[in-house]
Amino acid sequence: MMMLTIGLIREGKIPQDNRVALTPAHCKWLHKNFSDIKVIVQHSPTRCYTDIEYERAGVTVQEDLAACNLLLGIKEVPVDMLLAEKTYLFFSHTKKLQPGNQKLFKAIVEKKITLIDYECLEHEDGTRIIGFGFFAGIVGAHNGMMAYGNRTGAFKLQRVGSVNSFQKLIHTYFGLKLPNIKIAVTGTGRVAHGVLEIMNLMGIHEVEPDEYLENKFTYPVYVHLKGIDLYAHKESGKYNRNDFHANPQNYRCRFTEYIGDTDILINGIYWEKNIPRLFEMADIRKDDFNIQTIADITDDLNGSVPCNLGDSTIADPVYGVDKNSFERTAPYLPNSVDVMAVGNLPNELARDASRYFGEQLIKYVLDDIRLGGSKLIKHASMVDAGRLGEAYGYMKEYAGL
Repeated sequence: MMMLTIGLIREGKIPQDNRVALTPAHCKWLHKNFSDIKVIVQHSPTRCYTDIEYERAGVTVQEDLAACNLLLGIKEVPVDMLLAEKTYLFFSHTKKLQPGNQKLFKAIVEKKITLIDYECLEHEDGTRIIGFGFFAGIVGAHNGMMAYGNRTGAFKLQRVGSVNSFQKLIHTYFGLKLPNIKIAVTGTGRVAHGVLEIMNLMGIHEVEPDEYLENKFTYPVYVHLKGIDLYAHKESGKYNRNDFHANPQNYRCRFTEYIGDTDILINGIYWEKNIPRLFEMADIRKDDFNIQTIADITDDLNGSVPCNLGDSTIADPVYGVDKNSFERTAPYLPNSVDVMAVGNLPNELARDASRYFGEQLIKYVLDDIRLGGSKLIKHASMVDAGRLGEAYGYMKEYAGL
């Protein structure tokens, strides 16, 4: 059997991501359990695990990855760092024909690279196999609650980055007293699971949609809005999951029913341009628009949350949007909505997120690659040695072919 030599590449996208696909413990386990797997780590001063930690785990740390046949990263690889005719796994953010990454995708094709995109690794029912969504949900929900506390002065939460583990973050919630707020949580995937974990850890009670809309509460509550609660067919008024995913343009969004009863929106739904937005920009001017804080974990520019005016950063996660001019402002100003829209939220809990990610990678993906491929790997290969994968013919023009 051919040796699988894995290279952990240094993140080149600015700002640099500090997550890793495999931790030192994962590498040590792979070396111990598979004689035909070797991991080499490229030098990096910014990873959440240091070069020394990899070396202590018995992993070679060096600059040159030419001997590797599988290269693992996290975010998009800068064009000048791509090695021709190699197999890469990373989040390319090209599946939706994102214009900002077209140059990268063209270079992958030209250099006859095989790109297996983490986002395209799916179970047969279309559920994503691997991702950082759970920790994006954890950090995004915390940041959203923190922003509301900062705006109102009703409570104070410290930054996630002030602790270095999820376990320690939980300890910061002891004794937390929240006002009688109403929180709408959207989405059903890993992101939503992370959000719900924070809601429960903070002692926020879940209520059903009808209760949420009809009742006033003497304690903080949240409602978890799923597809059936959010979308209705324009003609029948019903929701069918399969039809919605096939024909989202035939549906309207019902979230405007909730804008008068919601203080905080924590958004974790998948969105693309044919899916109706949760609300429109004009809605934030209305007197009944009660939402003060939006944690847009989905983070699509002008997407499901139209007042997402672009990314914020981990260092400065919240900005304001003026309700009249729709212009981006400082956060926490009168007559504004606060938006938290950070694109790399899991970096705030990088070690926890990397451990979880690497476990999924080992459990579901690496063995298939080691054994020469599978249906799963084939489906996720957007580019195979410079040729578009079967499921990605729609990207021909985008790829410059």
